[in-house]
Amino acid sequence: MNSLIRQPGIGITGSDFVLRQKHATPFQPRSFLPSLSKEKKPKTCSLVSVQKSLHLASLCVGNSRRVDLVKCEAYDADKSEVENGGGGGTPSEAAKKAKIGLYFATWWALNVVFNIYNKKVLNAYPYPWITSTLSLACGSLMMLISWATRIAEAPKTDIEFWKSLFPVAVAHTIGHVAATVSMSKVAVSFTHIIKSSEPAFSVLVSRFLLGETFPSSVYLSIIPIIGGCALTAVTELNFNMIGFMGAMISNVAFVLRNIFSKRGMKGKSVSGMNYYACLSILSLAILTPFAIAVEGPQLWAAGWQTALSQVGPQFIWWVAAQSVFYHLYNQVSYMSLDEISPLTFSIGNTMKRISVIVSSIIIFHTPIQPINALGAGIAILGTFLYSQF
Repeated sequence: MNSLIRQPGIGITGSDFVLRQKHATPFQPRSFLPSLSKEKKPKTCSLVSVQKSLHLASLCVGNSRRVDLVKCEAYDADKSEVENGGGGGTPSEAAKKAKIGLYFATWWALNVVFNIYNKKVLNAYPYPWITSTLSLACGSLMMLISWATRIAEAPKTDIEFWKSLFPVAVAHTIGHVAATVSMSKVAVSFTHIIKSSEPAFSVLVSRFLLGETFPSSVYLSIIPIIGGCALTAVTELNFNMIGFMGAMISNVAFVLRNIFSKRGMKGKSVSGMNYYACLSILSLAILTPFAIAVEGPQLWAAGWQTALSQVGPQFIWWVAAQSVFYHLYNQVSYMSLDEISPLTFSIGNTMKRISVIVSSIIIFHTPIQPINALGAGIAILGTFLYSQF
């Protein structure tokens, strides 16, 4: 390894470096890097390659009472910078944090907008099955166009991928429809308060169906979740059993979706964006025949005319907006999973529900009693505590 380094007052050359300090006091030459050809490498030392150039990043020459001190930081030529073993984040880490923050902000904003337009549509057009179908159809169409025009790279899938995705799509379809049915019957805030109990269902399903065990702190954290949701339900001014059961079924379905997703996607190299796109397409194929059987084109046509006469042409914008924003917020949430851990995602999901609950209460002027707000706060606190364990 050959090098030439010039420092003020110091010259270093050769394969075994010699320091010559140009001062009045003579400096005794010393070799501060070991000669690999003459000495055996101690077990505690790291190997320095003799086939790569060695660059010195910084040099400090000092003097103690007994020995001359030389501090040197170096890196191989094929490395871009000195490895930083100490504190301080690199620019790439800062950029990653900014990217995750942008994902979260976008995810929450899109979810709030979706819930607002979704509730407006359901108030004027109380047909949750076709509303759910339109949301999936819009997202599927958007992604098919993106793939066809090469705006987004199409995923490389096989029959095994779609087989593993099928149970995920079934659970996703049930959860999506159940949540929409719930919001057609009760306030948006009430639906999301009940849906904040999803971690409790996750623990119970994993414990009794999968046989998984958890620390006692996890079991304790679901107590305030269940208690807060129960307190909110019994004090809800506009309680509706269909709306309550829809939110509960949605919780179970989404827990099963997450379990199936973890099992089925092991070893699959599909991005979060494309994974959710494939999930939407398969869910649309599952949901469409059921939507036709439950509600049917006749009800849809009559309800559409009624909504247009009561709301006006802006009703069409509401339907389009809720469909587009539904796909976008889910797509961003799946994209964020590529960048963050499940724990961080769980915390972000809890904060998302808070933003939806608060914004829906303000926009729709939802009446809420202090005891109702207390129950919601306890449930959300329990969800946050769960995410910490």
